[in-house]
Amino acid sequence: MAGDTLNINNKAKSKNTFDAIVVGSGITGGWAAKELCEKGLKVLLLERGRNLEHPVYPTASTNPWEFTHRNNLSKEDKKEHAIQSRHFSYREDNKHFYINDALNPYDEINRFDWIRGDIVGGRSILWGRACYRWSDYEFESNLKDGHGVDWPIRYKDIAPWYSYVEKYIGVSGNRDGIDVIPDGEFQPPFEMNCVEKDFKEKLELKYKNRHLIIGRTANLTQPIHGRTQCQARNLCHRGCPFGAYFSTNACTMPAAIATGNLTLRSHAIVTNVLYDEQKQRASGVEIIDTETRQTEQYFAKLIFLNASTVATAAILLRSVSHRFPNGLGNGSDQVGRNLMDHHKGISVSAAVEGFEDKYYYGRRPNLLYVPRFRNIKEDKAGFLRGYHLNASASRPTSDQGLSIGAEYKDALTEPGKWKIQLIGYGECLPYADNRVTINNNKKDPWGLPMTTIDCTFRDNEKAMHKDMVDSCIDILSSLGYKNVSNKSAISAPGNANHEMGTVRMGRDPKTSVLNGFNQMHEVPNVFVTDGSCMASSSCLNPSITYMALTARACDYAVNELKKGNL
Repeated sequence: MAGDTLNINNKAKSKNTFDAIVVGSGITGGWAAKELCEKGLKVLLLERGRNLEHPVYPTASTNPWEFTHRNNLSKEDKKEHAIQSRHFSYREDNKHFYINDALNPYDEINRFDWIRGDIVGGRSILWGRACYRWSDYEFESNLKDGHGVDWPIRYKDIAPWYSYVEKYIGVSGNRDGIDVIPDGEFQPPFEMNCVEKDFKEKLELKYKNRHLIIGRTANLTQPIHGRTQCQARNLCHRGCPFGAYFSTNACTMPAAIATGNLTLRSHAIVTNVLYDEQKQRASGVEIIDTETRQTEQYFAKLIFLNASTVATAAILLRSVSHRFPNGLGNGSDQVGRNLMDHHKGISVSAAVEGFEDKYYYGRRPNLLYVPRFRNIKEDKAGFLRGYHLNASASRPTSDQGLSIGAEYKDALTEPGKWKIQLIGYGECLPYADNRVTINNNKKDPWGLPMTTIDCTFRDNEKAMHKDMVDSCIDILSSLGYKNVSNKSAISAPGNANHEMGTVRMGRDPKTSVLNGFNQMHEVPNVFVTDGSCMASSSCLNPSITYMALTARACDYAVNELKKGNL
């Protein structure tokens, strides 16, 4: 009997054994799956959400009047999605992509807006698509001012991988020659409208160290890899049937599937990473099936964690063993710490006189961009690091204050006066007590220790935010725009959707979790390449950096695997 049982277990383990396991199918998980599959590994990709196959996006071509609530949220939506509905992007036309907060709660010591997809592809379906390379202003910042730990890499280490990623996903933009945002491999840019071109001329004439460029975005302006160019519909948030912006579903997933090496399992919550005490290596992962609530184990020589910053930290903290009683690879006590997110909430606008005979065509998917100037070209006492600004000019409809009747309907067909708006994103410093923990005395609906988040913006971020507001008001006022309006309020952490830093890279295993190749110092066959790996937050949109780090880590991991080091 014992022999029969052992034989059955061996078969089950063999069936569930792969060369590599990737946890999470979002921006970085999709890249990890593609790279590892193309290098010949048999890969299991685990995703907690439901399957979503390109190009079948339920509301991609739905007319506005076909939505029951005209794209507004119902009371039930807000009840089941109490966290998700805090974010502007959660709407009736794409609510099916987001996680149900009522079924997937977490504790907030201080408010933290954890915005989550619950689909294959994750937030790669929902992201803003801005793509800016980081420079050594960012990679050297911690070393220079003493906050956080020194990055174990510099721009030269990742530059070739930026190029590799940009060429594959398709990034449109200009080669602008600005050192704080290094140029990349770009498709032709989108075009500024007439007011934006005038704004650029005025801004750069008045401020010699400030630039205004067209936003660099992962929206195609030329077809590539079977994907067609952007149709300028401004419906990216619904999923793009044209594959015109980068997502796992349209880009990396098809490439991984084409190799014949990918196995995808959706509806799989990874509870913990399994650890082999004798081999001192991770041996696999355990999951809960969200449909059957059954647990299952999978095994591999190589593990990539890409579940997103908060979820990856929680998985590691739940992965306890004799060697790692406080979480896998957590000898430094840094897992879960140093949680960062950009602060936003700037909203400064003004009226534009003239240009009444001009209009624009299409709904361009990107904003204009003013690269960081504070504490680089222009010093500002009172805070460290810096911020970037975004801008756009448009003509809202002209309702002339009317609210009813045929006159109102006619007015909606006529463009109103031009207006210009500035928003922005600022850097958050790494603070050890901004952190993710788990509460073993409180269980979530899946029976797992409750994930707890405690994160706040501090004096440095608040001082920076004030300067962002002041700068926006000064820019618009000094350039002659009228009726400058300020409706700014600093966001809650998490709401920028750029959370990062809980499993940081570093040079010293005593103060960091990962080395310069995103490899765990203490568990060498585990790699973490989602936002949790970041040692600082910069003010730049981070996703293209995550992708480049992932491709680089996969290349390194497979080479190490071939050498027998993993």
